[in-house]
Amino acid sequence: MLTKISTYTQCALVILIVCALSLTSCNQGGKQKVLDTPTSGHIKVGIDDSYRLLMAAQLDLFMYFYKDSKIDTLIDSESNIIKLFMKDSIETMVVSRQLTKGQMDELQSKSFNARTTLLAHDAIAFVLNKDNKHSNLYYDQVRDIFLGKIKTWNQIDPKAGLGALQMVFDRNGSANISYFKDKFKLTDFPSTFSATKSNEEIIKYVEKNKNAIGILSVNWISDPADSISHNFLTRIKVAGISTVEGSNTGSEEFYQPYQAYIVDGSYPFTRQIYFIDRQSYSGLGAGLSSFIAGEKGQTIILRSGMVPAQAPIRIMEFKK
Repeated sequence: MLTKISTYTQCALVILIVCALSLTSCNQGGKQKVLDTPTSGHIKVGIDDSYRLLMAAQLDLFMYFYKDSKIDTLIDSESNIIKLFMKDSIETMVVSRQLTKGQMDELQSKSFNARTTLLAHDAIAFVLNKDNKHSNLYYDQVRDIFLGKIKTWNQIDPKAGLGALQMVFDRNGSANISYFKDKFKLTDFPSTFSATKSNEEIIKYVEKNKNAIGILSVNWISDPADSISHNFLTRIKVAGISTVEGSNTGSEEFYQPYQAYIVDGSYPFTRQIYFIDRQSYSGLGAGLSSFIAGEKGQTIILRSGMVPAQAPIRIMEFKK
């Protein structure tokens, strides 16, 4: 009886070994998915063009420290990026809005649990031609431009002599334009608005047209260490905006989108930047979001002109 049991055992072992070898052979011949880790592997990040400069610096530093990681980027409008995220075409994205409850529920129905990390506090800057004698705009004037009530510079200043006002933004569906749609409850934009192909095109257009106002994230014009950002700032000027709604008496103060004015709320057009990851495991998406929310990533955000979400900012007031 002992000999008979031993024979059965040997047969079972042979069968198990054959099956294991067969599975290994199949995996090698097919496309076996190798999961990434927080510091290695390959993912794609969807990024609104507003944050392309910021994220280029973040990804370069991350991949410098973690040589086994490879991160591709998809630069597009925020609305398209969110659509691709919901369709499972990309696993991570950097956007200016959190997912809605409906979007979260849809992901959970597919067994995904999106993780959202607050990265930074951003501001939307208004840039002007250097030869435009105006350097400031009232909050109400900005609002009325978006509502289509102000269409010419003469409505802002009868002596302006600049004719029709032209507002330019990066692209339809971008984070910048979506922000003002939500803020001013718009369904469409006036005829004075037009889209370019990128933030670089905004700067070029404003530089060549005295009557233009450009809309872009502050990180495009605030990093002195970045050659692109520094070059842009020498070619245009940044408008100051009054923080008080409903008063154009001339006594208001005007604020540019500096970090101190983002922190204390003096600059009126601010928003948050989020990293959203739908990987169902602790992979490269989780590693990247932790890196950006950590000391090194937050230092890059501070340098970019945004306000870090995690690191405190010290505001110092100098009195004359």
